Amino acid sequence: MHLEKRLENQMPEMKALLEELVNTDSNTYDKEGVDKVGALLKNRFEQLGMYVHTHREKEQGNNLEVKAERESEPRILIVAHMDTVFPKGTAKERPFEIIDDQAYGPGVSDEKSSHVAVLYALKVLKESGSEAYKNVHVIFNSDEEIGSPTSKPLIKKAAADKHYSLVVESGRPGDAVVSERKGVGRFDIEVEGKGAHAGVEPELGRSAINELAHKVIKLQNLNDYESGLSVNVGLFNGGTSSNTVPPDADAKVDVRVKDKQQAKEVTKEISDIADEDTVEGTTTHLEGGMAQPPMEKTEETEKLLEVIREAGKELGMSIKDVGTGGASDAAYTADEGVPTIDGMGPLGEYSHSLTEEYVDLTTFAKRTALLARTIQLLTPEE
Repeated sequence: MHLEKRLENQMPEMKALLEELVNTDSNTYDKEGVDKVGALLKNRFEQLGMYVHTHREKEQGNNLEVKAERESEPRILIVAHMDTVFPKGTAKERPFEIIDDQAYGPGVSDEKSSHVAVLYALKVLKESGSEAYKNVHVIFNSDEEIGSPTSKPLIKKAAADKHYSLVVESGRPGDAVVSERKGVGRFDIEVEGKGAHAGVEPELGRSAINELAHKVIKLQNLNDYESGLSVNVGLFNGGTSSNTVPPDADAKVDVRVKDKQQAKEVTKEISDIADEDTVEGTTTHLEGGMAQPPMEKTEETEKLLEVIREAGKELGMSIKDVGTGGASDAAYTADEGVPTIDGMGPLGEYSHSLTEEYVDLTTFAKRTALLARTIQLLTPEE
């Protein structure tokens, strides 16, 4: 039976599992909730006959590794994250619901529908008699929304011997997947000045806010949207009272870059701005750097994309690829030199939205079939 048809027949249980996952809170800092999601997935994959290893964490949720057999050496890495941005209690306040073939709820698109898709893609391959499900190594990680501090080493280690990486952030409208992501930098700038009474002896003060304001203008002038570079001073704080020359000020800066060379150049420019003082008597401290490398489109990525296009064509889909400024774990597998395509999950939009985040259920079976067929095409016949 055709993969998509098999999946259409299993849609009722796929939707039931999606509802159970969405109705389980799993904020990144809610270890109990993330571990509940992990336990649910572990149970389902073990029912499928897969080997599941739990990497236990003290503070964050546990991370999971899934393979067909413990000692197997699959060539395809799939990465999905279990955490969401929504605080504990959100699922009770805004539980899973379906309106006009669209599923809503906290994390439904980012990315609990992808958990279902990965499970059922492997399930349908196994049930159809394909050995391709054995060629997959899945990591369900617990902390993607904060940059994957505990799971990044696990992801990079798993990527070391892989030929391909499929990351299942939500698919994009128009049968699109993600072939490029910007790198992310985070910088903290602190300025120390000297406080003084603004009315009695202002000349004795050294305004930290004044110094930082000069730096902010220079930072914002680094923006070059056409080349893919964005620099945003998103937070600015300082001073103690309106009648005091401010003795301190600080700012937090978000940077997005298209490639590694751009990352190197803008890091130096930010450092130069921090080093250059305008207000005499102030001192500047700079911390931070590039937190996540860019996922760059390469010739090998294009070859992987062609395989996905072939799988899509068989399903009546015209696969397109897009780039995005958002970050994901795809950056880490790409940084290891593994051809990586993201956006391989079900079609959804408005991730992190309080009310609008949704998954299109009319395409759920087809997008899951796309994942399954891609796995097949990437698996050499014995």
